[in-house]
Amino acid sequence: MRIAVMAAGGVGGYFGARLAQAGHDVAFIARGRHLAAIRERGLTLRSAGGDIHLTAVQASDDPKSLGAFDLVLFAVKLWDTEAAAAASLPLVAGGGMVIPFQNGVESIERVGAIIGAAQVLGGAAYIAATIAEPGVILHTGQMARLRFGPVLPAQWAPARRFLQACTDAGIDAELVADVQRVLWEKFVFLSAFSGLTSAARQPIGAIRSDPDLRAVFEAAMAEAWAVGRTRGIDLAEDLVAQQMVLADGLPAEMKSSMLNDLVAGHRLEAPWLSGAVARMAKEAALAAPVSATLFATVKPYCDGAS
Repeated sequence: MRIAVMAAGGVGGYFGARLAQAGHDVAFIARGRHLAAIRERGLTLRSAGGDIHLTAVQASDDPKSLGAFDLVLFAVKLWDTEAAAAASLPLVAGGGMVIPFQNGVESIERVGAIIGAAQVLGGAAYIAATIAEPGVILHTGQMARLRFGPVLPAQWAPARRFLQACTDAGIDAELVADVQRVLWEKFVFLSAFSGLTSAARQPIGAIRSDPDLRAVFEAAMAEAWAVGRTRGIDLAEDLVAQQMVLADGLPAEMKSSMLNDLVAGHRLEAPWLSGAVARMAKEAALAAPVSATLFATVKPYCDGAS
């Protein structure tokens, strides 16, 4: 399968490297020092699931130079969605599909508005991976999973083809019938997790062990759950309780990627996470004071360090 990775950050770099190692024709979109290192030394993946070093990697900062692909693994930060979608147009000029593996629950619509709804599926990635240094992707922990699915009936065939590609690469992947529910299940957890770990500047261990912070965490998830249910998403009645069980099983030192971005002075995805919960709650005439407060707490840092 011919696959383009937009772009070669933690998520895209990890899964793209696994797919390339399995023999698929993978090209990586990258820029700056990361691109220069990939061109000079190849792409390295460090992972408890097995290290990879790819040489002679297809990598460019100009998607137009790469040709057309069967699928674009779309994994840019949420603030870069529209620009990256526009840059991806040449990659799907032959009718290829795009699967956004981003945080939040609005990527299908945002990417589809530019690419075209018929060419955009839905997806969720579950992994902790970052660019450790230019040309090197670091995967921490054991979790590395993709869940994805079609939005339109005609997308089932390419979805199955990508599932087979993931299976060939040893990637834990699942093809789902209700991808919107999958996105919201992740969103309920992530909007609270990213917002609270960033506001408190603490990892999950400190959040779940303090009664006050734990209550805030549950309340933020309950707000997101209520918004999803109001929007017609078939979320389980006990989803928040299920997610608390998940939180209790995570490594105590685990931080959200948004907290890492905050500490590093990078831009934040908060407007599309806790900020999105607050915005959608307001549209539905629901109260979401916890999510609104978490968003307000980090809002001054959303554009990164000056």
